[in-house]
Amino acid sequence: MTTILIVDDDIHIVNLVTIQLSNQGYKVLQAKDGVEALEVLKKEASDLAIVDVMMPFMDGFTLTREIRKQYDIPVLLLTARDQIEDKEQGFLAGTDDYLVKPFEPKELLFRIKALLRRYEPQVDDTFIRIGNTTINKKSYEVQSGNRTLLLPLKEFELLSYLFSNPKQVFSREHLIEKIWGRDYEGDDRTVDVHIKRLRERFSTLSDDFQIKTVRGVGYSLEARKK
Repeated sequence: MTTILIVDDDIHIVNLVTIQLSNQGYKVLQAKDGVEALEVLKKEASDLAIVDVMMPFMDGFTLTREIRKQYDIPVLLLTARDQIEDKEQGFLAGTDDYLVKPFEPKELLFRIKALLRRYEPQVDDTFIRIGNTTINKKSYEVQSGNRTLLLPLKEFELLSYLFSNPKQVFSREHLIEKIWGRDYEGDDRTVDVHIKRLRERFSTLSDDFQIKTVRGVGYSLEARKK
């Protein structure tokens, strides 16, 4: 569950934001000032912080700088002021976005979702591995044990697709569309031919996986238990 910290000394704003975020499925942490917010962050991880500018003990600009030093999470500043100098100070402190009070709850949600997308970790899917067999999607190479194979393009794409979706059963029509494209004018026996070639190539190279025929449906790739 995505966790969001709301920091504001105005209990009405805190309650409003908490209700809106909870209704969207977010877990909400609360703090009434910057000092308390840093204590909360020490105890529980947060994915995003919504920070008011005008607070006692530690203002939002200072809190934003402290969050930037210690955590890699987006910060959205809330303020009742709409002066360009305040916005400049906020961005210099390291905020990711700025929303002026009063604000529409929907706009806050839009901005939160945009910030969370921006901070999503990027998954590197260059390599796909099953057992000792590795597919490199950038170099179009297949490493099987100590051997490196350069497969014909469609065989490579077909094997990569099956590797990326193990245990899923795909019809010939589905594989034609995914690998050869909707405009392909040949028949679906092309899939059978390429599956046969892949089986022949790896029959003596690797026992990490098998491409199974699902009678009346199509094909599925499964890792072999060892």
